[in-house]
Amino acid sequence: MSGSAPRLTARGVAKSFGATPVLHAVSLELAVGSVHAMLGENGAGKSTLLKILAGVERPDAGSLELDGAAYAPSGPLDARARGVAIVHQELSLCAHLGVAENIVLGSEPRRFGWLSRREANLRAERALALLSDGGTTLPLDARVGALSAAEQQLVEIARALAHDDCRLLILDEPTSSLGHADVERLFATLSALRERGLTILYVSHFLDEIRRIADRYTVLRDGREVASGAVRDTTNEALVTAMAGEAVEVGTARARSPGEVVLSLHEVRGARLPKAASLELRRGEVLGIAGLMGSGRTELLRAVFGLDRVRSGRVRVRGLVGEATPRARLAQGVGLLSEDRAREGLALGLSVAKNLTLSRLKPLLRRGFLSQRAEHDAAAFWIARLGIRARGPDQRVRELSGGNQQKIAVARLLYHDVDVLLLDEPTRGIDVRSRAELHELIGELCAEGKAVLIVSSHFDELIALCDRVAVMHKGVLGPARSVSGLDERALLQEAAGA
Repeated sequence: MSGSAPRLTARGVAKSFGATPVLHAVSLELAVGSVHAMLGENGAGKSTLLKILAGVERPDAGSLELDGAAYAPSGPLDARARGVAIVHQELSLCAHLGVAENIVLGSEPRRFGWLSRREANLRAERALALLSDGGTTLPLDARVGALSAAEQQLVEIARALAHDDCRLLILDEPTSSLGHADVERLFATLSALRERGLTILYVSHFLDEIRRIADRYTVLRDGREVASGAVRDTTNEALVTAMAGEAVEVGTARARSPGEVVLSLHEVRGARLPKAASLELRRGEVLGIAGLMGSGRTELLRAVFGLDRVRSGRVRVRGLVGEATPRARLAQGVGLLSEDRAREGLALGLSVAKNLTLSRLKPLLRRGFLSQRAEHDAAAFWIARLGIRARGPDQRVRELSGGNQQKIAVARLLYHDVDVLLLDEPTRGIDVRSRAELHELIGELCAEGKAVLIVSSHFDELIALCDRVAVMHKGVLGPARSVSGLDERALLQEAAGA
């Protein structure tokens, strides 16, 4: 780490939204050529502080300095011009544009006043090469809206790296959609950037990542700085306690006795992926699917739910084939939690109550009209049942933390009274406490007789949570095996085809 003056200094930064204070006089110092981790539960104020640093929000009090000079960006473009780039957890890409167009968006190279596509492609290739061991992994003309969430994450990171004058790179949960190989490439890139003098502010809920990549850390809780120091001088237990204010027990899978088969797949083949998938999911069981990015895990869940076409094979729910559409699947008691909650899982501009109930209004009708009281009561029940931290059913979902948004997406499935839950990356981007609460909820649902099929990029989570795990490799799903005796290394080797 460099011994020069700090790259960025924040002193007494405060911010309120209306009468609600979000940051209370937070101070922060980031060294040149370092990776500084920021930790905290969802709602701790991390996102607000990041937005202030990136020029998206302005502080109510306090001051910022960048390389010793006053820093008060008027907006995101001004911050980018000063050398500060941010990659938000919820991506900000233009779905209708191509990969290269998104990477150079806002700083398009021009020749004689016209966009230089050649230079744009070269700049995009260089940025993507940093994340792909020297080779472009995505077609530059591919429409971003057609890419997977993980591929979009790579485009977003590449866009931040495409600016040669970047001095401070802010990454908010950058690995939440990445597979193991992409995470390793990202870490190698960050290490190289650090050696070149770039400062990186790294936000993650994954303590193993923090320990691998970060030099120093700061913990926020309830909008206040509660701990900071060198990563090597602290323990994971101390970090968790600082984030939560108390010790958090992360449970492991409970002993369960699965019942009859409620979902069965026989040689299911999708339009592109999966290539072959067979499994049986039983009532009261958690079955995990491990695999690397692009292996076909998400496509499998989408095919089961009827979002993607099944070219061949059979999907049976309680022994019946039935109609394969999302509406029919919900009627059959099958619900899907998308990995992309912002675009597919929630209507962020609507209230908690609307998000919970809008897809099933019949129980709320009174004499043919929607009862606002019934809608409110239904939402209040699930807010209490899942411990959702919100002011009430009328609060807009976009105002809530990521962990609480995820709980709302799960609550909607439970409001539908589904028996089979297809969960795609359910703990993506949520904090330690919320992850533990969601794990506990899954255990409770299984005890009530529901069945859970879960996809996760974090193999330790699958081992801790599931009864059995099946590995998907290049579209082919292997046999499900008991987690007893399995470890992360073995799953990773199988997922990689090693």
